[in-house]
Amino acid sequence: MLQINNLSVSYSKIQVLHDVCLHINEREIVAILGANASGKTTLLRSISGLLEVASGKVTFLGTEITHMRPDRLVSLGICQVPEGRHIFPKLSVYNNLEMGAYLRSKRQFRREFQQDIHYVFQLFPILAERKKQKAGTLSGGQQQMLAIARALMSKPKLLMLDEPSIGLAPLIVRQIFAAIKQLNDQGLTILLVEQEVEASLSISVRGYVLQLGRVVLEGLAPEILVTEEVKAIYLGKKTAQA
Repeated sequence: MLQINNLSVSYSKIQVLHDVCLHINEREIVAILGANASGKTTLLRSISGLLEVASGKVTFLGTEITHMRPDRLVSLGICQVPEGRHIFPKLSVYNNLEMGAYLRSKRQFRREFQQDIHYVFQLFPILAERKKQKAGTLSGGQQQMLAIARALMSKPKLLMLDEPSIGLAPLIVRQIFAAIKQLNDQGLTILLVEQEVEASLSISVRGYVLQLGRVVLEGLAPEILVTEEVKAIYLGKKTAQA
């Protein structure tokens, strides 16, 4: 579905990503792991068209999308839930969901909107209870649910999530990850950027570990989880040699 070849990205004169290569197959959850400043968010923003790519190639469903505008990418079926949620705080929950469907055609909007609203309300029932409430008054966990639900209203084929667990209580994190797994079970392809290594790998098929803008490890999720390097660097566990 998504193929990234030798992707390099810089901020001013500072190179952040160095020849990153990865791929995502349809119906997979793929985890992108790494410490702070490893390049995870930069990678997602580059795929989404929010950052200019210095070199390399991004292909989605056989079409090169390396330099496409973000709105065009959403129309093609790529949607990102950014770190920090970035909901519209002064709009109601319902109006936020309407904004998620903004790029869909009017005919499609009329025909399918209520069906999709019903779907996201089933996924996150608390949003149905608070659909008239201003989004800025929701709790952090509810805002994260709203950010995911808003993205789903664009009918994505690939959903990219940037640190969906950040700042949330463990119970809410479990609910968010259960929803992500449910979406994938229903056929949605997901690229998941996370620092919560165990939680993200527990629902992922494969994973990539970024360090200083380079892919230093890749493989099946269960294999990455037991890798001594990952235990030592990302789980804070000493290796047998330490």
